[in-house]
Amino acid sequence: MASMTTTAVTIPCFTGLKATAARSGAVVAMAGPRAKVAALSARASLKEVKVAAAAAAASALLATGNAMAIEVLLGGNDGSLAFVPGEFSVAAGEAIVFKNNQAFPHNVIFDEDEIPKGVDAAAISMSEEDLLNAPGETYSVTLNEKGTYTFYCSPHQGAGMVGKVTVN
Repeated sequence: MASMTTTAVTIPCFTGLKATAARSGAVVAMAGPRAKVAALSARASLKEVKVAAAAAAASALLATGNAMAIEVLLGGNDGSLAFVPGEFSVAAGEAIVFKNNQAFPHNVIFDEDEIPKGVDAAAISMSEEDLLNAPGETYSVTLNEKGTYTFYCSPHQGAGMVGKVTVN
C-alpha cells in the first residue's frame, strides 16, 4: 500500500501578471504518482501564465508598432490610377509608406498650395523626376505638422490620381 503524506501548501492564484496566495495554509494530501501530476500541473500552469504574459506584451508592442505606420498603395488592384486608400488620417509623426502596386510608374508629390502653412512641400515630396518603376518599390514620409495635405502622382494627376491625408 502506498504511503500518504499530508502537507500544508500555498496555492498560487494568478490574476493578470501578479501572483497571490489563494488559500495560504491549505492542507493537501498527495501520494505517489498523483503528487507528480499535481507538481506537473502547477508547472504547466506557471508556463501557461508566462506564455500568456509574453503574448500580451508582444501584442501590445505590435499594436504600438502597427499604429506607427500606414501603407498606401499606388495603383488599385484593378489597375485603376488611384491611391488606395485615397483619403486617410494619421497621427503626427506616424510614417506613411507609399507602395507601388499597379499601373506604374508613380511618384508622390505634395501640393505646395494644399499643405499646412510653413511646411516645405519639396522636403516631403519625391522629386518630379524620381519614379517608382517596379512592383513593391516604396516611398516613405513622416508628417509632423497637424493639418490636411493633398498629394498626387505627377504622371497620373490628370487622370485623377490625387489623395488627401489629415494629420491629427
